[in-house]
Amino acid sequence: MTIAEIATAAGVSVPTVSKVLNGRPGVSSSTREQVEQLLEERGYERRGRPRASSGLVDFVISDLDTQWATALLRGAQAEAARLGLDLVVTTTHGKPVGTPDWVEHLAQRGSDGVVLVVSELLDAGRQELERLRTPVVLVDPVRSGSAPLATVVATDWAGGRDATQHLLELGHRRIGFITGPAEQECHRDRLDGYRAALLRAGLAHDPALVRNGDSLVSGGLRHGADLLALADRPTAIISGSDEQAYGVYQAARALGLRIPDDLSVVGFDDVELCQWVSPQLTTVRQPLADMAREATRMVVELARAGVRPASRIELATTVVVRQSTAAPAPRPA
Repeated sequence: MTIAEIATAAGVSVPTVSKVLNGRPGVSSSTREQVEQLLEERGYERRGRPRASSGLVDFVISDLDTQWATALLRGAQAEAARLGLDLVVTTTHGKPVGTPDWVEHLAQRGSDGVVLVVSELLDAGRQELERLRTPVVLVDPVRSGSAPLATVVATDWAGGRDATQHLLELGHRRIGFITGPAEQECHRDRLDGYRAALLRAGLAHDPALVRNGDSLVSGGLRHGADLLALADRPTAIISGSDEQAYGVYQAARALGLRIPDDLSVVGFDDVELCQWVSPQLTTVRQPLADMAREATRMVVELARAGVRPASRIELATTVVVRQSTAAPAPRPA
């Protein structure tokens, strides 16, 4: 008998059953009595006590159709293999996780822990995972401070600042920025780093030079064309991802602009694409594989230790200079 089946039989939600199991308030006396009776009658086995390792770790990611996702998956797979574990991969297509069905499937597998990449964990799901003593580690969470969970992130603010500083040192003053999805903390941090570098250089932040992108090639093409159509167009553009930066390449070439002679471009992530394109892309290297390895290691350690301390690990970003950036060409008087 599972918690979801108990909830169905009682005509209540899974979180309500969880509250009864854990003696928490927020449940009427009649409902509590009904649920407790069903738990006893149907022989519900309370999970959450220490158990032997299942040898499984869940790796939950929004999708697998980008080089960014592939790099993360490789890192998680390598660490799981090193630890003698198998990885169960689930894609969410950007939707929040933690529904009763998802938690129930996870409980049935008996996974040792969950690595969650750029997704939201619903509060009800988080509470149920806590009851099951299933540890969770977030990689690049959508937002910070929403739950006391362990996280692994890159130094995104420093990456945005350093990318901008690189262009400023080359002499650029009109620098565009195309973010990734604005609801994600990492992309907001990169944009803040860009603004901080401009401020330090004594330059006013121009909102007309910023676009909210989607980290995809199509977003770079669309927003790159928009920025380059400005009367006073930017001489350089920073993109929130390498694949989106390739879209900027396409937008520039459609207008007959040469990279880096007419436009400098900087990406973010340092996926394999950076060395395939021509000219090779200057980018901010985000240690994606290392982030996934660290998250996998952490979740296994948390499972074996039986504790879930709140912690945050930041891995450093670095600017990798290639051929897509140069000093701006003189503008006609």
